[in-house]
Amino acid sequence: MKTFVPRTESLLLLSLIVAPLTACKSTPPPAVENQPSNVGVETSIAHVQQSTDYLEVPARVSADPSKVVHIFPPLSGRMLGLRVLPGQEVKKGDVIAQLQSSDIAAARSDFEKAKIEVIRADRALTRGKLLLQHDVLSQADYYELEATAQAAHSELERARQRIHELGFAEDGVSDEVYLRSPISGVVLDIGSAAGEMQRSLDNANAIATIANIDTVWILGDAFERDLSSVKPGRQVEIRINAFPDLKLTGHIDNIGDALDPTTRTLKLRVVLPNPRHTLKTDMFATIRIPGAVRNAVILPATAVLHEGDRTFVFIPNASGKFDQRTVTIGRTFDSGGVRNIEILTGLNDGEKVVTVGGALLRPTSGE
Repeated sequence: MKTFVPRTESLLLLSLIVAPLTACKSTPPPAVENQPSNVGVETSIAHVQQSTDYLEVPARVSADPSKVVHIFPPLSGRMLGLRVLPGQEVKKGDVIAQLQSSDIAAARSDFEKAKIEVIRADRALTRGKLLLQHDVLSQADYYELEATAQAAHSELERARQRIHELGFAEDGVSDEVYLRSPISGVVLDIGSAAGEMQRSLDNANAIATIANIDTVWILGDAFERDLSSVKPGRQVEIRINAFPDLKLTGHIDNIGDALDPTTRTLKLRVVLPNPRHTLKTDMFATIRIPGAVRNAVILPATAVLHEGDRTFVFIPNASGKFDQRTVTIGRTFDSGGVRNIEILTGLNDGEKVVTVGGALLRPTSGE
């Protein structure tokens, strides 16, 4: 006997069987991109340019030794006042310091004694001349009086010169001396202070050191292995660490003949005009000596990424994604305030390269 199933129940049973099958055939979720989007990524066209190799020699700014003056006290005494400070500019004849000394009293005493001896010797010579005319004095004795008078005059001149050397007048009474600058320049160093006792010239320290820096020396240390690139008269670039945007040019004026046995370097000298005194002594500098010219791709340093021993850039491909390209890099340098880098191999002229945001394109772990 057949069992009768109503039509509505048959349809309900069929729907319950088909529903799971339909759920199994639902649309899968979209695939995840293996690389991040290019938001924040900038590209540019790489071009081959001429690049010059440079030998960079560490250097410093120095004053011309022939234009440096050390001012010493001409006599012993007490420092009454110091009129200058380090870094101050002075003119020739400006007072540097004021010194009080009893040495001038001794010099004036010697001068007065010498004057008395001259008067005495001149009178004796005049009297001897009369005696010689009347045959009372021998010729030999007269010559002796004449020699004594000449010695007295010589001693008087010596005493007079000593007073002038100390900076005093013959008829003065003051025991204070003013030390003046013999040149126009800049005070590099001060070696005394008000109230200190100063020794004589034999054991004195310099009261002040003054240098004319209208022209300065750039002194560099070149290694012996680089001497083939260093020739007298060769044009060079000078970079001053304190002024990154300042570019100076000059010529190698001299190469030292004595090799430093410790550092194995030779001294290079470049002479530069310094009318505004922009360059200060002992500033750090770099002497850049141009070498060979070669062709290379120049990119911003931000375009090059490093991973272990690998150096690479990112190149856009036809599918809109980015491929890594291993490159060989050369020197790094500044140009127009931008840090650039040479690409020696791995890129062709006209290729598009990621210059900004390359770090965002690195594959993440697990991909």
